[in-house]
Amino acid sequence: MALFSSLTPVFIAIICVLIGVIMKKTNGEKEKRDTKSKHPSRPWVDEDLKDGTDHPLEEEEGDEEWQGLEENVAHVPFTGERYSEAEMIKRSQTFYELLNKRRSVRFLSDEPVPREVIDNVIRTAGTSPSGAHTEPWTFVVVQDPDLKHKIREIVEEEEEVNYKKRMGDRWVNDLKRLRTNWIKEYLDTAPYLILIFKQVYGRLPNGKKKTHYYNEISVSIACGILLAALQ
Repeated sequence: MALFSSLTPVFIAIICVLIGVIMKKTNGEKEKRDTKSKHPSRPWVDEDLKDGTDHPLEEEEGDEEWQGLEENVAHVPFTGERYSEAEMIKRSQTFYELLNKRRSVRFLSDEPVPREVIDNVIRTAGTSPSGAHTEPWTFVVVQDPDLKHKIREIVEEEEEVNYKKRMGDRWVNDLKRLRTNWIKEYLDTAPYLILIFKQVYGRLPNGKKKTHYYNEISVSIACGILLAALQ
């Protein structure tokens, strides 16, 4: 009896260890099952793709097929110009001085602009890089006065909601110092309006959806190049 009493703590300790091992093994197997059932977490990608890239695709697109492109795509040869250090400095300074003259204005001239100029600056914007070279943008040029005015009405209606409901007080107060509001007379005045749309996805020749990666970021870069070309 004394021997049993002395061994009891040992038995209890062994039983506790066994229970701990069993529970750990069970939890480990459960975690493995949970991991397999979930997609791997890629927060830096997932957060970045909340611009519409993560749209649901049709079931038949779930396979890892190449999105309608030939396997061996012909690449455009790259030929870079080389300049002396003095020429590089001069060119970079000249370009900076040109872009530094750009201003975000709310008053525009109604002076006519050759349509070829508009076409060229849009072509320049189209040289922008994009996710997987999907070029997820559409540029629409509007010249008709009635259509421009309808666009102005739509923009002003949305902007008024922005100022009164969507934007915070600090944002609105910051804009007051710039003397800007939701009234956009210049949309009637400008000889052309360039409407820029992002394509959340495209279509393959067989009708399936084609993912446009980083469409919001890609279109934003294209807009920046468009502004530089206009300047």
